[in-house]
Parts: sequence; C-alpha cells; structure tokens
Amino acid sequence: MAADSTEHQPSSAPAADGAAAGTTGTAEPPKKFPKGVVLGKDGKPCRSCTSFAAWASQTKSSLKATPSTTTTLSQSPPRDCPPDVETLGRSTWTLLHSIAATYPPAPTPSEQSDLRSFMRLFSRLYPCWVCAEDFQAYMRKRDVRAGSRDEFGNWLCEAHNEVNRKLGKPTFDCAKWEERWRTGWRDGSCD
Repeated sequence: MAADSTEHQPSSAPAADGAAAGTTGTAEPPKKFPKGVVLGKDGKPCRSCTSFAAWASQTKSSLKATPSTTTTLSQSPPRDCPPDVETLGRSTWTLLHSIAATYPPAPTPSEQSDLRSFMRLFSRLYPCWVCAEDFQAYMRKRDVRAGSRDEFGNWLCEAHNEVNRKLGKPTFDCAKWEERWRTGWRDGSCD
C-alpha cells in the first residue's frame, strides 16, 4: 500500500497530471487536474489517494489566500478534514505496526488465519485504491508471514520499506522493528 504518497499510478489509472478525467459523451470539455491529483475509478479526484497540497491546488479557487491558509497548505490538512494520502498512510502504518507488536509470539492456527484474512480484507477495503492495488500486488509476491510476532513484524517492516523505496524515502532497519513499535527505544526515550 503506497499510502505515504501519490506518485504511484498504475497504467490503468486515469492520468492526473493535467490530462482529461475522461469523457461522458457530453459536449463539456474534459476537466484538467493539477499534477499529483489521483483520480478515482469514477474519474473524479480521489481525496484519500491525493496529497493535501495537490488537493488544495485542485480546489484553490474555493480557498481564500490568507497567511494561515498558505501555511496549512504546505504542511497538512486541518485536523477536521478528511485525511489525505499522507495522513492516511501514517495512520495506517501505525495501526498495522501496532497490530504486529501485539500479535502473539506463538499464535494458534486460528490466529494466523485471522491475521491473513484481515490483511487480505484490509488491502481490498483500503480507501486509496491505488495504494490498495499496490499492496495486494505485494501480498501476491510475498505471502503474509503470520507464524509468529517476529515473523509478521519483519514481514510488515519489509512491506513498509518496499513502499518507502518506491517513494524515495529512507528505509527502516527491520532488526529494530520491535524496539520501535513494541518495547520502546533502548535509550529509555519512550519511558
């Protein structure tokens, strides 16, 4: 799930870098969208697939140019707005890594099955369709490893690193996943 950015667009996705969103058979000229706006399968901008900055530039005519708006646009959406792709991605990774941190060290076959089912359903229901399809493809290449807490935590860390590599972000040392998400840093900074 490429939930941290919107640069990834599968070839089946409508173009969102100024190209038309599609035609409906009417005489209306095709609408152009700013670079970075990801379109949903319905041809309309997908809020949960697009960064706030791209979304704001798409709707800038409805925003008033004030100093506080300019500051907000460069950072993140106001807290009471629907999440953009970055906010959704950060929250998602926090949830998934927290699930890994509390997953049993020696799960029963039923718990392993539940985790695999959850991950399959989660990847189908994820709000950013581009991210969802990307994560589904990852899971087809690398089955969810659910045999233990350590196994799942490492699998998830590698999945997250795969997304980070695609986005040009730094990767995380997976040997430290449990320290980051379960026990806290050895230096006591989390105590």
